[in-house]
Amino acid sequence: MSTWSNVNLQDSASPIMEQLIYFHDHAMMIIVMILIIVTYMMITISFNNNINRFMLEGQLVETAWTITPAIILIFIAIPSLRLLYLMDEINSPTVTLKTIGHQWYWTYEYSDFIKTEMDSYMIPQNDLTPELFRLLDVDNRAVLPMNTFIRMIVTSEDVLHSWTIPSLGVKADATPGRLNQISFMFNRPGVFYGQCSEICGANHSFMPIVIESIKPTNFME
Repeated sequence: MSTWSNVNLQDSASPIMEQLIYFHDHAMMIIVMILIIVTYMMITISFNNNINRFMLEGQLVETAWTITPAIILIFIAIPSLRLLYLMDEINSPTVTLKTIGHQWYWTYEYSDFIKTEMDSYMIPQNDLTPELFRLLDVDNRAVLPMNTFIRMIVTSEDVLHSWTIPSLGVKADATPGRLNQISFMFNRPGVFYGQCSEICGANHSFMPIVIESIKPTNFME
């Protein structure tokens, strides 16, 4: 999970989040290079009249600053489109988990097992123990196996919600009367936190999501 005063992305817990972090670093490097070059050119133009005249009247410069941004956009667009296709690809799932959003809690149904479902409420502050996180921990965590392709079906029973786990790199709207589908895979064990990312009402910020990743053998037990 994230730590206080951290300005970076959370540590990845899935291959998709790893790719998102790589793309973020790739795009940030290009943005920093553009910022440095543009700042240098502005400072140089301000103090050099000859360069100023060349920049304002040179046909070669106009050609360069038209073609160069197009090339830069290609270097950003290609990995971005590749990542979008990877995120939309649904592999053959081993486990299916259905998530239903309510005001103000989540219901989880394990579709591969008979009559296996539970409600997940935020733990009130008065019931918290020292090892639990305020406004983040729940009474029933959704438990899923690691190194296993998981299909998540998301819907809602009342208003719009959004099921989000930042460290997994997944986010899906929970829409009444509609089933949205996402897939992911844990690459390490642990407990991962998220919250409803849709402004769904007065208690919007009190709909935490907690997923626990364990070994497949322990999951079956």
